[in-house]
Amino acid sequence: MNEKIIECVPNISEGRSPKTVAACVEAVGSVSDVKVLNYTSDRDHNRSVITFVGSPDGVAQAAVNLCKTAAELIDLTKHKGEHPRMGAVDVIPFIPIKNVTMSEVVALSKAVGERIYKEAGIPVYLYEKSACAPYRQNLADVRRGQFEGLKEKTSLPEWQPDFGTGFHRTAGISIVGAREFLIAFNIELSTDNVEIAKKIAKTVRESSGGLKCVKALGIMLHEKNTAQVSLNMTDFNVTPLYRVMELVKAEAKRWGVTVIGTELIGLSPMKALIDTAEYYLRLKDFDYSVQVLENHFI
Repeated sequence: MNEKIIECVPNISEGRSPKTVAACVEAVGSVSDVKVLNYTSDRDHNRSVITFVGSPDGVAQAAVNLCKTAAELIDLTKHKGEHPRMGAVDVIPFIPIKNVTMSEVVALSKAVGERIYKEAGIPVYLYEKSACAPYRQNLADVRRGQFEGLKEKTSLPEWQPDFGTGFHRTAGISIVGAREFLIAFNIELSTDNVEIAKKIAKTVRESSGGLKCVKALGIMLHEKNTAQVSLNMTDFNVTPLYRVMELVKAEAKRWGVTVIGTELIGLSPMKALIDTAEYYLRLKDFDYSVQVLENHFI
């Protein structure tokens, strides 16, 4: 089959109201040629991640539906959470999966961004491979200032939205773009000192001189009374999961704490997990394509 399949992994700024999250998931799943693969919520982050796949037209419609629903149900003037956010639907990445090129996905993301403003009334910034300028590629740079800083940010000529003007009073601005696959991976520490998590995150992330293709924040999980290193890994082939894990463990030991658990948000390519198993099992002469059973049936 030559059908085109695109993945979309929107993050919404709601992780405490199951009813609101369910309505957002339903807005996505109501599109006939879209399949919701997974969704997770975190109360401390006050954020949910929805993973779905479908045809180009299907994922486009689902993303617009989601923004319409979120604009009605999520009010960022009342939102508090550990994770940075700028919009009710904070970020909407599109990822090519099957029979589709990155340039096609970039074009789709731009079309969706325009529709989100026209149909949901939410202005849009484009980021990553869809960005209009290099300074808008990095999500952290685009989101800097968060929702509370949008009045000042959108007054600057260089930070006018790509679609729309100003910002939505309660839904902020959504950030839309095309990118490669990303693994969201969190590591919990045996401490309630968030400053230690922040120091470790600074050591690990690429922007501070750490590992390539790794973004990291130190976050406090108040419900667990535990500090967390929250990671986005933008290319596991460059920096694998186990390398991040080992560096975090080493830095944690330096500060007299240990790793007590990890968390995978959304989905991961099987190879990323197999690579980690190969490392920790110390497998010799391992052949991923031959020795993984599922590879013979895909």
